Amino acid sequence: MSTSHQAFSRRIGHSFRDPSLLELALTHRSYGGDNNERLEFLGDSIVNFVIGEALFQRFPQAREGQLSRLRARLVKGQTLAELAREFVVGEQLRLGSGEMKSGGFRRDSILADAVEALIGAIYLDAGMDVAKARVLSWYGTRLESIDLQDTQKDPKTRLQEFLQSRQAALPRYEVTSVEGEAHAQTFTVECHVDMIDKFTLGVGTSRRHAEQEAAEKALLLLEPKGGRA
Repeated sequence: MSTSHQAFSRRIGHSFRDPSLLELALTHRSYGGDNNERLEFLGDSIVNFVIGEALFQRFPQAREGQLSRLRARLVKGQTLAELAREFVVGEQLRLGSGEMKSGGFRRDSILADAVEALIGAIYLDAGMDVAKARVLSWYGTRLESIDLQDTQKDPKTRLQEFLQSRQAALPRYEVTSVEGEAHAQTFTVECHVDMIDKFTLGVGTSRRHAEQEAAEKALLLLEPKGGRA
């Protein structure tokens, strides 16, 4: 294992018995050949289960919907990308020249996928108990600080209810661009609200994510005018 990978292993708290798993987890599909997509699939399932179980135990009185919203907040791409930046994952990624030139090592979607792939790799390298321990360690402060107040409705729902409560027209979402290949697209969406004199813009790896971001920005503009949505 290279010195760089040894230092990275210390940061994430796991020394790989099979270093090839670490290398694979850090290999983006743009690099060519074997890549981390299958490990990402595996890691996604593990993260969802471990975080779901942790929330189930932490909030014994919470309803299913509350638990689902809390988990969604913790396992969303933005949170995973934050973890990746804490571990400086971007510096370790193997990317194709195009992705490297376009700053792929800073892109949320690529960083989030790499974190999930790392969890999948740790599971294959050392088993479920170790993988679970890593997930709980990485999420430690986030799990400690989250509470049921964080189960608020998603931005699109909040925006719709905000407008309905004021008998205003519902928002209109318009996809203005879709870039990238079919398996790695980036959507740009405009959110038009009559109560705001300009549209808000959202960008995401799916239309839904882009719409949510645009709705959140619209809420930030509306709230000073009418209070929290």
